[in-house]
Amino acid sequence: MRLERIGVLVGGGPAPGTNGVIAAVAIEGINRGCSVLGLHNGFEWLAQHFTDEQHELSIAEVSRIHLRGGTILGTSRIDAAQDERSLENTVLALQKLRVEALVAIGGDDVLRSAAALERASNGAIRVAFVPKTIDNDVWLPLPIPTLGYETARHVGVRMIQNLMEDAKTTGRWYIAVTMGRPTGHLTLGIGKAAGATVTIIPEEFGTRDVSLDDIADILEGSVIKRRASGRDFGVAVLSESLAERMRSDEVAELADVDRDAQGNIRVTEIDLGRKVKNAVQSRLERRGISTTIVDKTIGYELRCAAPIPFDAEYARDLGYAAVTHLLDGGTGAIVILQGGEFHPVPFADALDPVTGRGRMRYVDIDTEGYRVAREYMVRVEPEDFEDPEQVSKLASAGAMTVEEFTARFSAQ
Repeated sequence: MRLERIGVLVGGGPAPGTNGVIAAVAIEGINRGCSVLGLHNGFEWLAQHFTDEQHELSIAEVSRIHLRGGTILGTSRIDAAQDERSLENTVLALQKLRVEALVAIGGDDVLRSAAALERASNGAIRVAFVPKTIDNDVWLPLPIPTLGYETARHVGVRMIQNLMEDAKTTGRWYIAVTMGRPTGHLTLGIGKAAGATVTIIPEEFGTRDVSLDDIADILEGSVIKRRASGRDFGVAVLSESLAERMRSDEVAELADVDRDAQGNIRVTEIDLGRKVKNAVQSRLERRGISTTIVDKTIGYELRCAAPIPFDAEYARDLGYAAVTHLLDGGTGAIVILQGGEFHPVPFADALDPVTGRGRMRYVDIDTEGYRVAREYMVRVEPEDFEDPEQVSKLASAGAMTVEEFTARFSAQ
């Protein structure tokens, strides 16, 4: 099907591999006889009916950007579907620019904008969506990752490895709070691959609120269990999204913290690591146990990393598939790859019918993959209480009586 002009834009947070999608869209589109327009800063300017923030891409410009981090087009969290005026402005702006088809690259919020735009244009603008987010939480058939996740995990693992070596060398504990909301995919992926001492994600608490005591209980138990084995050091990896699940009276910052354009809490501004560190350290010190604990945030360092080969190749495949789908007359679909082949997922299958946003893919803690992760963590588990000798050893390491230790940790 003939197309004269294809637009490409990026929304949401940066993710490794994004430039590779832009490059593939431009190269394949131009090779197939289209002009390809790079739209700057996501939907920000289009939603205001501004059309100056764009430029026509060339093969010479994009031919070597696939191994660069960040995005040459910039990004924003503006939602084109936030109100009827913004959506109408976006459609009119794209039509003014003579854009007949759009490749939107982003996460669940961008998916909502892309789907709304496709509907509002009544078929005049065909839309393909490329899922990219280091959070790995866009609804896709398992085990397909979102673009950028594998690179972010790779970089995060190297950082945790360094902390683990430092912890062993200096005899201290680190609490590393990692980016990723509202799911725990990235945190678990980093912790499991790095072999962190313990990893905590929101999904393990089900749907209930998470308290500071819940987190502190797990970490205190891990410190004690490590002490019982003769090790006074370790690294705990916590998901930043735990803060979103805590009651506002426990995390006072929730009332005043900044929010992004979609109204999401900027959880990186909540000092979860410090709160947990202080809680655990004070518990231990009250019983005469001296342990150095350092909190560390691992966040923005992951987003604009240069893609590892997996994501560089993956990005090229996704960009190529998006253009092919549009030129074949397709629209209203998420671009995914299964077994090396492109398969379109209709927008309707991936949207939450209540919020209109992309459906979330949470960590399934009932899988063997999660059970393996738990087996390799150092946590107080129910089986620890099956052996009286083990309970006595743990209680002694925690400067507690057997009764005190059992009362505190047997319910974990």
